[in-house]
Amino acid sequence: MADLTPREIVRELDRYIIGQEEAKKMVAIALRNRYRRAHVAEEMRDEINPKNILMIGPTGVGKTEIARRLSKLVHAPFIKVEATKFTEVGYVGRDVESIIRDLVENSVRMVREENMKRVQPRAEVLAEETLVDMIRDPKSKEKVSSNPLDFLLGKKKEEKVPSEEEKVLINNKKDEIRQQLRRGELEDFELDIEVEEETPSLEVGGAAISIGDMMGGMMPKKTKIRHVKVHEARKILIQQESDKLIDMDAVQEEAVRRAENDGIVFIDEIDKIAGRNAMGGPDVSREGVQRDILPIVEGSTVSTKYGPVKTDFMLFIGAGAFHVSKVSDLIPELQGRFPVHVELKSLTEEDFKSILTKPDNALTRQYYALLEVDHVLLNFEESAIDAIAHAACLANENSEDIGARRLHAVFEQLLEDISFNAGDPDMPPVKLNIDGEYVRNHLSGENAPKDMKKYIL
Repeated sequence: MADLTPREIVRELDRYIIGQEEAKKMVAIALRNRYRRAHVAEEMRDEINPKNILMIGPTGVGKTEIARRLSKLVHAPFIKVEATKFTEVGYVGRDVESIIRDLVENSVRMVREENMKRVQPRAEVLAEETLVDMIRDPKSKEKVSSNPLDFLLGKKKEEKVPSEEEKVLINNKKDEIRQQLRRGELEDFELDIEVEEETPSLEVGGAAISIGDMMGGMMPKKTKIRHVKVHEARKILIQQESDKLIDMDAVQEEAVRRAENDGIVFIDEIDKIAGRNAMGGPDVSREGVQRDILPIVEGSTVSTKYGPVKTDFMLFIGAGAFHVSKVSDLIPELQGRFPVHVELKSLTEEDFKSILTKPDNALTRQYYALLEVDHVLLNFEESAIDAIAHAACLANENSEDIGARRLHAVFEQLLEDISFNAGDPDMPPVKLNIDGEYVRNHLSGENAPKDMKKYIL
């Protein structure tokens, strides 16, 4: 886990998320407490549980984004689930424990990718050597992969050992091929390469289980021959060599440890499983889901294909709008497991202006990059930013408040004609200035700015 202070965490979150200072502060403290817990005495460490957070606020104000950016910031395993997924069709949805299994799968993938990056330089060298041998002698791979019992059973003759002169000629030829590969002269050269076929899998309880894993790895690996070009063969060989260099047992052990101690589980739409009264009907199903989620949040052990995984020290972040129901409608036990409550505010017009200009992934930058591909260079004047923010804010007030997602709707309508007509390969680069007048003329329907004076008495 990165050694970041709460102030540094908030500063990093500010690069992508506008406003919501209180929520950022709370998640930063929760994250720093994990770092502090890792450095206390071992007998005390097991007594310190994370303080789970409940975010309350309308859609599109940054609840999910805060949790997702937080996990990326510290390279922590992360899973986002909707609580409503477990109430489908009279509560025959997925098993609640699948949340933890999915988290562990994400953790394994993350640790494996980290290990792949570490061994990649060595894998590239080995892959290049194999590629050189395959180009020099296309049958060399067959010799390596042939059955060693053939020789014992008399089906294969002993290979002739090359003389010293032949070794020199072979090495010279390999050096020549190696130089050609590095200069990119053989990228379109075609060859046959042996790859493993994927083992069939079964869908059980929403999770794919490999038949090979069920048989304890007793089934032999099936392979097939692919006819590919050198640039594609290089990728396949690097992947194969990386797999050989990685210790998957160590990867799985580290992944389980990281999921248990650093995992972040984001449970969205938690307000949708809050029962509003003690009557029968759908509220019974909602309360049942709460009681199923409770053991995982409290701390339990979940069986996964990588072994038992404890949830005691995972950080759970719940989120919901709580428009119809209230936090007090959750069962008391679940309320107690989310002791930290943070209320996120609706976005203002000034927030929209900041969202359009300040973050590293601002929409204005995204659309500039997208249309630059088709030689259209967008320039958003300040009056255009003001008009877009004003239109988005009014649309949220007059219809459903969908937060920052309203900006996506506004941009798609605003740039519809430009996006549709761009893309002609013969078109020269065009610089297009977008001002406030352009914005007002191209927005219609619920996104169009409305003159509210006629409604004032």
